Amino acid sequence: MARGRDAQRGDGGGRRYPRTARVDELCREIVADELERIDDERIPFVTVTHVHVDPDLRRAVVEVTSLDDEEDVVAALAEHRIRLQAAIGRQARLKRTPELRFTIDAVVRQGQRIDAILRDMDDTAGSAVAAPDEGEEA
Repeated sequence: MARGRDAQRGDGGGRRYPRTARVDELCREIVADELERIDDERIPFVTVTHVHVDPDLRRAVVEVTSLDDEEDVVAALAEHRIRLQAAIGRQARLKRTPELRFTIDAVVRQGQRIDAILRDMDDTAGSAVAAPDEGEEA
């Protein structure tokens, strides 16, 4: 009979995803909740999209997106880093509290760019259909 780590991989229960994924999600929830409590006009519309914690728990990269100027948002979040790390330290049962670093979520930015390109293509195609050549009948 399998014991230990192998027993947890079967269909009979156990862990469904690795520890790092659970720690990432826990830290994301804690940072997002704490951001709601911070009264700073520079970070009114910030969404924490992902948190990637190193396996050794020394560092974590917090990816955010915002409707405001993203560079200013990252600078404001960096100023609140100690408070956010303290919240993780209080709420999570981890061997050590990771040092947070904030970045803009590139996936969201790329998605917005693709959406703009598709809208442009749709507008171009729509204007070509709406204005047939003068020699043709509709």
